[in-house]
Amino acid sequence: MAETNVSAKRQGKPKEDKQAELTRIISKTARHLVPFLLLMYVMAFFDRSNISYAQQSYMADTGLTAQGYALGSGMFFVIYAFLGTPANLMLRKVGARKWLTILTIVWGIVGASMAFTNGTSSFIIVRVLLGVAEAGFFPGAIYLTTIFFPKKQQDEIRGLFYMGVPIAMVIGAPLSGLLLQMHGLGGKPGWFWMFLIEGILAIFVGFAAWYCLDDSPRVARYLTHDEGELLADTIEEEANSGEVKTESSMSGAVKSWRVWVLSIVYFMIQVGVYGITFYLPTQVSGLIGKKVGMTVSLISMIPWACALLGTWLLPKISSKYGHHPQFVALILLITGLAIALSPFVPPVLAIVCLCFAATGVVASQPIFWRMPTELFTGAALAGGIGMVNMVGNFGGFFAPNLRVWFDTLFGTLGSGKAGLVALGSFVLVGALLSWIVGLSERKPKKEAASK
Repeated sequence: MAETNVSAKRQGKPKEDKQAELTRIISKTARHLVPFLLLMYVMAFFDRSNISYAQQSYMADTGLTAQGYALGSGMFFVIYAFLGTPANLMLRKVGARKWLTILTIVWGIVGASMAFTNGTSSFIIVRVLLGVAEAGFFPGAIYLTTIFFPKKQQDEIRGLFYMGVPIAMVIGAPLSGLLLQMHGLGGKPGWFWMFLIEGILAIFVGFAAWYCLDDSPRVARYLTHDEGELLADTIEEEANSGEVKTESSMSGAVKSWRVWVLSIVYFMIQVGVYGITFYLPTQVSGLIGKKVGMTVSLISMIPWACALLGTWLLPKISSKYGHHPQFVALILLITGLAIALSPFVPPVLAIVCLCFAATGVVASQPIFWRMPTELFTGAALAGGIGMVNMVGNFGGFFAPNLRVWFDTLFGTLGSGKAGLVALGSFVLVGALLSWIVGLSERKPKKEAASK
């Protein structure tokens, strides 16, 4: 009876007061949830990408070959991709709080164990285990944004979340460079201390997750009962009355051609992301003629600092004007051209190209995720996000191997040039496919408007 009275009282409020209250609740939720998800993503990206800073010294000390490095770096994404969908369905069953806490602690332990690898076999094994541990985090975080925020706010919220990538690289560059300077301490190489310390930091964040995360608005400890009910009801009503009819079953999601095209678009984006991430320090090293250390790490911060600004700004613009597929297509067009041109221009212009490239591959993603989340509800939402994430993240395996393959096949172009042209070309294909999805969505919306 009490809940009925609360609901009636809420429904009796003027529309303006209810909207103002909802805005306040969303702001309160964002202040609580987004900073911690951002921190978790920073730690996840530390542990998966810090190998790029240790690449030269690690390979020299352990005898790891270029092919072994590419294979190990990429194997992370094979298992990561396959486990994304079941991990997201498990999150829906177990709850975000428990699931993400366990995952973060485990990936911190595995990340720290990279310090004890000593060759190709152990390197690949630990990278695979890291993929297992991290598989559920990213799709889980994206799913969590759909549980706690209405669609109108999701672009901006995911944009803030995605700032974890450039923040990780901006902070990670000098931090990893500094830790590498600990070479010789305790008779250990610098990369030993880098992997160990950054892994331990993730473990601490994992324990904190238990106190900072909640499973849904209705049980969120930082919201009152009425606040949680209003936010949850708003999101549920929105899911059931969207402009475009959404699919709620997993079978419907699997049969949707748009899902598979979007999966390929996400694949192309990931090719760009990790084709840059795993090789940016060594690319900058080649441009300025210095070994990877503090100087190279600081210069490597510049593209990621630009990406940080772009990831904050572009989702805001997209949320204001809409047309998400076309907006993603435009960003990827500029990004693909920048990647492909970067090895053919002078060093200063190459850094500028890398700034556009880093900004594009990161800032396009929070806008991209608006597209699949408009197609699904319920179980299909969790599974559909996992599906797109699964197919897309094979790009993380493909990217480093793609660079090695093309550089080997077309070595006459010069060191690294063929690989970058190939990466840029893949991103351009993603731009084309995103545009096609945008064109396909216009027709059903026009038909719905005319009825």
